[in-house]
Amino acid sequence: MAAKFALTKSKNDKFIFNLLASNGQVILTSEMYESRASALNGIESVRKNAPDDGRFGRLSAKNGSPYFTLKAGNGQVIGQSQMYSGAKARDAGIESVQTHAPQAALDDQTAA
Repeated sequence: MAAKFALTKSKNDKFIFNLLASNGQVILTSEMYESRASALNGIESVRKNAPDDGRFGRLSAKNGSPYFTLKAGNGQVIGQSQMYSGAKARDAGIESVQTHAPQAALDDQTAA
């Protein structure tokens, strides 16, 4: 399976997408969007910004678990990772986003 963006609709009628690696694991999750068009713009923003290492924030949660965020050119967070077991695993997750996001296909699960 190739990497893909899975666009879904939540129970409260908002839109959210996940970037899935080729092994099916979620490597990036978006915020909730009010409209499908906004979510699609978010996906394009991830594709555009993922190759730029400077757009990634390397962070730690309160419990010390490393994770990362991806920001657009305007500084807004467009995606966040899961929590990782260590910084090395987090950095591998960032590499995966950088590698897969630009050409990842769209799996639009919101279309009727």
